[in-house]
Amino acid sequence: MTALLLLLLLLGSCSASVCRFHIPPHEQVARVARFVAHHCDWASMATISSHKPVEGQPFSNVFSFSDGPPGTSSGVPYMYLTRMEVSVQDLQVNPEASLSMSLAQTDYCRQQGFDPQSPLCAHIILSGSVVQVNGTEADFAKKALFSRHPEMIDWPTDHNWFFAKFNISQVWVLDYFGGIKTVSPEEYFQAAPHRKP
Repeated sequence: MTALLLLLLLLGSCSASVCRFHIPPHEQVARVARFVAHHCDWASMATISSHKPVEGQPFSNVFSFSDGPPGTSSGVPYMYLTRMEVSVQDLQVNPEASLSMSLAQTDYCRQQGFDPQSPLCAHIILSGSVVQVNGTEADFAKKALFSRHPEMIDWPTDHNWFFAKFNISQVWVLDYFGGIKTVSPEEYFQAAPHRKP
C-alpha cells in the first residue's frame, strides 16, 4: 500500500511539460537532434560581426525560430528577420552562422536536475547559413513561426520583416557522456523526432 501511494505521489508531481517529453534514446543521434530542434522556441545564433569595434569576431544573439507548428516538424529552423537588426546586418556581409539550442530552454532539464551544461541536458549546434525564403516556403515559415510566436503578428510593419531559414551544413549533438557527435544533414532530415504511433 505504501509503495502504491508513493507511486501515485510521484506520478502526480510530474508536470505536463515533463510528462510530454519522450526523448529518443541517445544512440539515435539524428532523432535526438530533430527532437531538440522541434521542442525549442529560440536559439543563440553566432555570426561574424561586421560592426566595429568587434568586426571579424564571433557575435552571438538570441532569435526566436520554429521548425513547424507544434507536432509538425520540418527540421528546418525558420526565422522572422529585419535588416534593421545588428546580426542580420552581419549576415548580409557573410551569411554563414551557427545556431545553438538546448532542452534547458524547456522545463525538462531543471525537472530532471540536469545543469544546462551537463551532457544529459541535450543540446545541438547547427552550422550553416541563413537565406531568405519566398513563395510557398515563406507561407510555411509564416505558419510555423506565428503558431508558436503569436506576438510576431503585431510586430511593426515598417521594419520590413522577412522570412528566412537556416540552411544546415552540419549538425553537432551533445546528449550523453562521451563527447559531441556529428550528424549529416541527410541523416538529420531523414530522422523522425517522434516515434510513429
